[in-house]
Amino acid sequence: MRTLLSILLENEAGSLSRIVGLFSQRAFNIESLTVAAIEDKSLSRITIATNGDHKVIEQIIKQVNKLVDVLKISELSNADHIERELMFVKLIANTAEMREEIIRTTDIFRGQIVDLTRQTYTVQLTGKKDKLNAFIRSIKRQSDIIEIVRSGSVAIARGERALRP
Repeated sequence: MRTLLSILLENEAGSLSRIVGLFSQRAFNIESLTVAAIEDKSLSRITIATNGDHKVIEQIIKQVNKLVDVLKISELSNADHIERELMFVKLIANTAEMREEIIRTTDIFRGQIVDLTRQTYTVQLTGKKDKLNAFIRSIKRQSDIIEIVRSGSVAIARGERALRP
């Protein structure tokens, strides 16, 4: 089962390394990981997407909570939340027909063309993982993909629930 974890921790050298090391030592897989400082620059927020049954997720949460730098951890998957991922896709666009199809498909998926040359278009999309994967499947039929860059999932609880120190 795919699970999203939100972790609030001290923004210090080695903090991220300890989190990743814990996953590695226990053979827990990280599907995606995003991290950035929050409004209080002494703190960072990490969003980790991982897989595992209920027991594995429970074990991950317990182990992460034991780390000194960790202030709070929250499982977002079981709560009402908003989740997004950012993706850039660089595509071959060397004919008028290709360019038209790329524009049409990008519009359908509510993306944006953020860069273009005579030979390439770079498309930006945000959304859930399934939406981005659907765009890739669709666009492959129309153009060759040169490069894909994805941010990994970021998520936040809906409503008044918040991850605070």
